Amino acid sequence: MKKVVGIRFKPAGKVYDFDCGAFVLNRGDYVIVETEQGLGFGAVVIPPIPCDERPSDKPLKKVFRLASKKDFCQREKNFETEKHAHTFCLKCIKDLELKMNLFSVESTFDASKLTFFFTSEGRVDFRELVKLLVKELGVRIEMRQVGIRNQAKMCGGIGRCGRQLCCSLFIENFEPVSIRMAKEQGLSLNPTKISGLCGRLMCCLNFENETYEELRKKFPKIGKIVKTKSGTGKVTHQNVIGQRIDVQLDDGSKIEVKFDEIIEDQ
Repeated sequence: MKKVVGIRFKPAGKVYDFDCGAFVLNRGDYVIVETEQGLGFGAVVIPPIPCDERPSDKPLKKVFRLASKKDFCQREKNFETEKHAHTFCLKCIKDLELKMNLFSVESTFDASKLTFFFTSEGRVDFRELVKLLVKELGVRIEMRQVGIRNQAKMCGGIGRCGRQLCCSLFIENFEPVSIRMAKEQGLSLNPTKISGLCGRLMCCLNFENETYEELRKKFPKIGKIVKTKSGTGKVTHQNVIGQRIDVQLDDGSKIEVKFDEIIEDQ
């Protein structure tokens, strides 16, 4: 029976399925696989499982072989090539006065192609830049403009929580994040407090949003009239995680009560 194995090519990158053939692989093993751009160097993140447990609509490419010492040396050479290409490209961008922010360079495993990742507020005419790069580096060149969230994912960093950015640590695909999620969780709507290093709304707003929505269903809505041990009043605030609500009583005083202390909804 054919088995499929999950391979990742870079940290927090997408996991791709491959046919492992007769290879016995474990999580953490490094392998050489067949890709659309030739051979690729990746790490096993999902051990082999039967194909029927992880079906695929497309024919799976195969694991070519286990990575050898020579392959690790080739990867190190690629890192050096990427560093040189990055430095040279920055110089060219400055000389050509192009309005673009280069932040990463990636080489294919066989070093036949370099991809330059950059951000920019608009379109960039980089034809002259590509000519200079080809002349200096002697390989195929691809310029790829990406969004600011992708830059944060590829570059990494430390978030306001003091931990490594989620996008560079484990998030494979970006999910939509809205200001409504911050409202649902009772957070400050100050953009500087709910935005990540990329300047966009923090991805972590999406993590607990479903839980907040589910818990909030059983809470009386803001403005609802409820009855408590201290009297009848109107709900003015909800503390979903703390399972408490603020109530303004008929006499104008405000109290905080636990959700299970509400006697009756009217």
